[in-house]
Amino acid sequence: MKNLLIYGWMCVMAAFLTGCGRQVEIIAHRGASYDAPENTLAAVNLAWRQGFDVEVDIHLSADKRIVVIHDKDTKRTAGRKLVVAETASDELRKLDVGSFKSQDFAGERMPFLEEVLETIPPHRKLYVEIKSGPETVDVLVPVLLDSGRLPQIVIIGFDLETVALAKQRLPQTPVYWLKGTDKHKVTNHPIPHDTSLIRTAQDKNLDGLDVHYAGVTEEFANAVRASNLGLYVWTVDDLAEAQRLVSLKVDGITTNRPAWLSEQLAATRNKTSRNHKD
Repeated sequence: MKNLLIYGWMCVMAAFLTGCGRQVEIIAHRGASYDAPENTLAAVNLAWRQGFDVEVDIHLSADKRIVVIHDKDTKRTAGRKLVVAETASDELRKLDVGSFKSQDFAGERMPFLEEVLETIPPHRKLYVEIKSGPETVDVLVPVLLDSGRLPQIVIIGFDLETVALAKQRLPQTPVYWLKGTDKHKVTNHPIPHDTSLIRTAQDKNLDGLDVHYAGVTEEFANAVRASNLGLYVWTVDDLAEAQRLVSLKVDGITTNRPAWLSEQLAATRNKTSRNHKD
């Protein structure tokens, strides 16, 4: 009974974390990338320990291995420019992709997707963003099937052809279409997402949209929800913006700071609850 009471208290206090009563899913962008070097096992494992689902980016190397990296080349995170698609994976994995963040992470190597898949804990999800093109799907499908973790995988990507192909090949796997926010040429203000995105996603049998947060309006959120598609947003490190999106009932928020954002949202929710009681 004592354990049940403790568990129930944790669920109330951590409604925005990983468990029962959660109103919004918090996803660690490139792992816990505020505190550890993005797209490394250090960042991924930190996010798992903190209790969050994780998003990583993948590219296809010259020797057709799936490596975990955001950019097309290695300059930003390794200090030396190698184009991923033109470089063999063994060369890519010689690079230090941790020191750019801190010397505490010196020696971190670019992981294979297989290595990340092996780390997924029970009841957690890995969001796999395909950065390269449709040719990646032929390599990705057997990797995911062989991992035994397919039920814990969500596929996302900007290229409509690529995500549509992924959905065709893995019909039981959730697949979401990523879209950025355009800005007005004169005012530079965000342009709201067009609801036509919903029909496109439906036509491709996708499971939802994963869009840049700035273009999400109440009208757009309501339209997506009415269509029975999922609605996820990226990349939110601002509490006020996260609160706005929670109020619009998005399904998930991707953030570089999952622990901090979840704590802030939970504190806000608890404060609101106390004010209502008073």
